[in-house]
Amino acid sequence: MNKLYTIQTTNSTDHKIHLPITTTIFGRIHTVSFGTLFLPCEITYSDELNQSILLPQELADQLHFPSEGKTNLIFNEGTLHLGPLIGIFTAGFTESTLRPIGERSLFFAKFLSLDQSIGLFTFVFGAHHINWDDGTITGYTYGKNGWQQGTFPFPNAVYDRLPNRRIENHQALKLVKKRLTEEYAIPWYNPGFFNKWAIHKLLIQDSRAAIYLPATFHTPTISQMEEMLATYQSIYLKPANGSLGLGVYQIMYSKEENQYYSRYRDDKEINRLRKYPSLEHFLKAAFKDKLLSSYLAQQGIKLIRLDGKPIDFRVHTNKDEHGAWKVTALAAKVAGKGSVTTHINNGGVVKTLEEIYENPQERVRALHDLTEAAIILSKCIDDNIKGFIGEIGFDFGIDQYGKIWMFEANSKPGRSIFCHPELRDADILSRKASLEYGLFLAKMAIFHPEELIHEEI
Repeated sequence: MNKLYTIQTTNSTDHKIHLPITTTIFGRIHTVSFGTLFLPCEITYSDELNQSILLPQELADQLHFPSEGKTNLIFNEGTLHLGPLIGIFTAGFTESTLRPIGERSLFFAKFLSLDQSIGLFTFVFGAHHINWDDGTITGYTYGKNGWQQGTFPFPNAVYDRLPNRRIENHQALKLVKKRLTEEYAIPWYNPGFFNKWAIHKLLIQDSRAAIYLPATFHTPTISQMEEMLATYQSIYLKPANGSLGLGVYQIMYSKEENQYYSRYRDDKEINRLRKYPSLEHFLKAAFKDKLLSSYLAQQGIKLIRLDGKPIDFRVHTNKDEHGAWKVTALAAKVAGKGSVTTHINNGGVVKTLEEIYENPQERVRALHDLTEAAIILSKCIDDNIKGFIGEIGFDFGIDQYGKIWMFEANSKPGRSIFCHPELRDADILSRKASLEYGLFLAKMAIFHPEELIHEEI
């Protein structure tokens, strides 16, 4: 774990920063940096300081540095880097001082409240908070006094938390990313929502990943759907860019009745089961003669069940402070009665593995297999997608033979599983890991900026 230092501001009028004498090993320091702002400074060393540093208030003000807190000390080529400073980019700000990001204020507060545990300084900002002329951002922090607005230099790294695809595709927001990454060489992580079909095409070509993928077709024809039903007994129709289980249909064929059944959630959020004499009748009723150009047909899997209800698994992976993938959270989701998915808003219930598996050996095997699959798939996606991916949420299934199937990968995973009281530690671990990856990228930008440029290409 990185050694953290407590910042203490002084009323000194000079630009002398007092450091512990143990830091003399890093050589002569002539510049101090916070975020992407650099200022000249003088350094003095004291054997009375252990894990604290003294920073003149005047210099702190010029750096837009908070008056207190814990920080990493990063030394490189005569510069002392404080923080680092991580900006969290989003949209949907309000005029409220109590809830500046509306209903998502608590979501962001939970991230910001963890920064000091790893010596980071974090703030949330939107496109309209950027002052391009003087290189500052008027963003929001969260601490013991609640939400506060302050001015910051451009950060060492930006964590993308735009709320949806529509906002993500807004031209003004794309321009913000372009300028900060290209003009200021600031690493930007977790950009872009995944498209299900793009991810499938990417993974099906990788032998490490292909074994976890159900058969999937884009813009399926009726004949393809008929063949899939004959082979797998059921299929799922999913929007390629969907989320939260919206717009999903399960199609089943009864050979005895020569009838088709569709399970879905209607516009009034009621779970429905309908019968049709043919696929043509179903498509006409559900899609009004529109092409399935934005849909995927996915093989139905006979999943393990609890009390007769199908179970799938959400696994969160994150990159840590070393840039390595790790599993930070794992939970089961049991489908609600008559529901087409296990999503919480469809009546699904979150369970721990202990609640699913009474047999310890079965539980250990499931944990091992799900963890292995999640790490392999995280690496495969990361190896084949441009940019810096710091977290992925996977939806997995385990069939009646114990085989693992990957249904979806999400670049900005929801956090509904963390409503379970036994997953509170995992909630903190996964949030903290998202910030730790920002620390990793900030260090890369300081020590090896050429590697970041190569990664972005």
